[in-house]
Amino acid sequence: MSILTNLLAAIPALVLLVAVLELVRRRRLREKYALLWILTAVVLLVLSLWRGIADSIALALGIAYGPAVIFAIAGFFFIVVLLHYSTVISALTDRTSVLAQQLALVEQRLRKLEEERKFDDSSR
Repeated sequence: MSILTNLLAAIPALVLLVAVLELVRRRRLREKYALLWILTAVVLLVLSLWRGIADSIALALGIAYGPAVIFAIAGFFFIVVLLHYSTVISALTDRTSVLAQQLALVEQRLRKLEEERKFDDSSR
């Protein structure tokens, strides 16, 4: 890999790392969700800056072009992050459904109590 290729691969990884840290600082992203993104950015940054690592992995996997390993690993990490967020979204969807059902029951009880109170007030 040439120095230009290293820089072209390192810049997006560095931008991702800075963006994630900034989102955490502004409290737009929670720390527990940021860990996967930070790990992704650091791995991509390391692979892009140290040629030997990407080339060694490419050789071991039988990939002819070292930078292709960086993109393959980036794709893998993005799939892991998406899978993680899919599980979080699924859990939140289930929780939202339960909360909506509980809210409907509370509203039903409230209406019933209000009707009973109106009935009691009108009978007096």
